[in-house]
Amino acid sequence: MKKVLINIAIIVVFLIIYFLQANFFTWFKIAGIMPNLFIILILFIGLFTKRTLVIMYGIVFGILIDIFIGKSIGITSIMLSIVGIVALIFDKNFSKDSRIAIMIIVAISTIIYELGIYILNHILIKTGFEIIPFIQILAIEVIYNVILTIIIYPLIQLVGYDIEEEFKGNKLLTKYF
Repeated sequence: MKKVLINIAIIVVFLIIYFLQANFFTWFKIAGIMPNLFIILILFIGLFTKRTLVIMYGIVFGILIDIFIGKSIGITSIMLSIVGIVALIFDKNFSKDSRIAIMIIVAISTIIYELGIYILNHILIKTGFEIIPFIQILAIEVIYNVILTIIIYPLIQLVGYDIEEEFKGNKLLTKYF
């Protein structure tokens, strides 16, 4: 029953983040760039839940994002799933207690996500290929995502450990051996 409530809460958080992306952060653009809170959400799911759950949410949330605001269906779901897999890799190799590690994880995940979106859009939709503007946009988005993560991570960590206990159980010793 608790897992069902957690899944419902994750869906509600997705809807809140969608509202924030579509309405609130349009007022707080930096050089025309908004943060991508969906990356942070999928990282959170990947760091504190199971592999199948993060891939499922990456695909479903990506398809929903593509339906509402995307140019083609599937690109965002592929990249969000990859971000989830990256989060699983970081979960096994880094501590979730270190803010520096979380900042690095968010930065690397944002770079992977945006680079993948850019390349897939170039291949599938035949968009233009401009390196310097892309790097500028990427740098601003990485900084924006990292700053927002620093602000909201104490809340993520507080909720995340409860979710991790429910989905993964107490496997602290087996994680390192």
